[in-house]
Amino acid sequence: MSSWLFRLLLNIWSPFRGAGIAIRHVSKDYRHVEVMLNAGRLKRNYVGTHFGGSLYAMTDPFYMLMLLHNLGKDYWVWDKTASIDYLTAANGPVTAQFRLSEGQLDAIRAATRDGDKHLPEFHIDITDAAGTVVARVHRTIYVRLKKHRRPVKTDDLPDESL
Repeated sequence: MSSWLFRLLLNIWSPFRGAGIAIRHVSKDYRHVEVMLNAGRLKRNYVGTHFGGSLYAMTDPFYMLMLLHNLGKDYWVWDKTASIDYLTAANGPVTAQFRLSEGQLDAIRAATRDGDKHLPEFHIDITDAAGTVVARVHRTIYVRLKKHRRPVKTDDLPDESL
């Protein structure tokens, strides 16, 4: 799928649209994504700042989707765990940047080469217009070669001496 179609589909996806989350950029190689959360009146919490669930949601699927596009169909990739630290209140637009390097992809491929699962960790800073970090999200992604792509291990072979 082209990156512009991917961006369009995510921008019209109801959970993002309803929360005021907009995908501003997806690079052609799926290694950089920029997401913005607008601060409309109906998108704020009781005290007038961003609803914490929306801040969390704006980081939800991106590393998983970026890895799926970069690693290909031979891998299982999904979100495993995530946590968020709210650092300061924000009531204006906020953004999050997601980046994958070739080195990160090489490390994931190496860690999963023998068929083992790998749990790479990513940290995302959510910043306001002044560049102040308002929240920091920690995400762990599960990555593993699909069974038909895993190497056969010698201990998995039947014992011919029987």
